Amino acid sequence: MGIKKTRFFELIKEYRDNPEGFSITYKRIEPNRKIVVPLQENIVKELGREKQMIENPAIPLKSYNYSYLQNLIADKYGQKVSLPTIITIAKNNGFYFPKKPRKAHDREVSTHYIGELLQHDASYHLFAPYAEEKWYLITTIDDYSRLILYARLVRKETSWAHIVALQNVVLTWGIPLRYYVDSHSIFRFVQERDSFWRKHYLQTDDVDTQWKQVLNDLKVQLTYALSPQAKGKIERPYRSGSRIGW
Repeated sequence: MGIKKTRFFELIKEYRDNPEGFSITYKRIEPNRKIVVPLQENIVKELGREKQMIENPAIPLKSYNYSYLQNLIADKYGQKVSLPTIITIAKNNGFYFPKKPRKAHDREVSTHYIGELLQHDASYHLFAPYAEEKWYLITTIDDYSRLILYARLVRKETSWAHIVALQNVVLTWGIPLRYYVDSHSIFRFVQERDSFWRKHYLQTDDVDTQWKQVLNDLKVQLTYALSPQAKGKIERPYRSGSRIGW
């Protein structure tokens, strides 16, 4: 019969208690996974709020965070709902983005040891969706472990702010082998090409910025990202996983 011993004896008992009305045919009267209307309305409402944030170019969100939404429904409305149920409701109401295939690029940096390379950059976004101004998020990430070694919001991006970040990382985690940054003027002196009206005498990297001078004193090597794809790895932890100030 394909049933276990316990179920077999339960059926025998039911048969002995009521031989005439006994049947093993199962008839479902109502669906056992019916979502109550208030719960579904709350899920759709919160998905709508997330959609507004995703469509706002000032906020660094590119996808829905259904796990965050599950916790939000429980904390805000006192309602428990499974993650697959939220995803199903999202798909049925147009709040779902299919996963896009990753595009590989030839400038991806990969390491084999902790501290071999630290990625460092600043991202300018509206990290608190209901705030009135954007902030700079200065971040340092270990390339091998993907551990965030430093993250701080500042109103203005300056050389001193990045030097303080460097100091914090070194005093907390030690001196790395290399830093990986973009060609921002704080990190690198880049000279434009000569023109008919002006002749440049200083070329790219002929002058060390203050931030680079600190690295030179620490004997830390420096690598510059040569493409937006390579540089963009620093911002990925903040696109969908975190909800700052929500």
